[in-house]
Amino acid sequence: MGEDQIINNNSPKYMQLREILRTHIEDGEYLPGTAIPSESELVDSFGIHRLTVRNAINALVMEGLLKPVQGKGVFVVGKKMQHDLETLSGFRQKTRAEGAQAGTKTLFRTVRPAGLKYARLLEIKPDDEIYYLRRLYYVDKEPASLEDIYLPKAILPDIQDIDLDVFSLFDILEFNGISVVKAWQTLAITRLDAKDSRWLKISPNTAVLLFECTSRDQYGRVIEFNRSYTRSDRACFTVSYQRLPQDDPTEKK
Repeated sequence: MGEDQIINNNSPKYMQLREILRTHIEDGEYLPGTAIPSESELVDSFGIHRLTVRNAINALVMEGLLKPVQGKGVFVVGKKMQHDLETLSGFRQKTRAEGAQAGTKTLFRTVRPAGLKYARLLEIKPDDEIYYLRRLYYVDKEPASLEDIYLPKAILPDIQDIDLDVFSLFDILEFNGISVVKAWQTLAITRLDAKDSRWLKISPNTAVLLFECTSRDQYGRVIEFNRSYTRSDRACFTVSYQRLPQDDPTEKK
């Protein structure tokens, strides 16, 4: 289907227009960061009602393919970053593997006592010192994820002397002979308050992906707990499944 075709088959017209617009996006006719034709232009092109056009656009906005900007139009969102949840790697490695440009900005860094909660998560004593870091991650210069990181100071005692905007945490751990070999991660949906939403350039009522991850090194020590808030319109995640072999019911035991 194309813009020169009249929408006249049996499926709802907004769905037909949605698929036409999707095809233009996927084929690169509407490039990321550029505006699609206005509602009025689409109405004239297809001879359909403005509400039909609006419904088609809203459907693609909900899918994360389009983004409305008040007073400017509706823009194509760049390709979502795909992250394999089964692979242990840092943000920069994952981003570069997708052919995108990664960036990091450290917003806050301090040393504090672990306290009961983080002592339990990090398997240390409440009085032990930990580093608390807050970092903002960018993909192609757009904010994509806000992350809070907690790690025992004893693991990396000299981290305060390292530029965390140049080296990733994975790199720093490797520099110190520490390898992340195991992690436990959970995923939930949440919303941020107004202040944190501004870091990601989203509205407070926008849903974000909340990941909490506990990592262990080659010696079995907990070396990090992190909590990251990722824009749902900037990322998608994959997991592969494999069916376990079943016993043959005809086999005699």
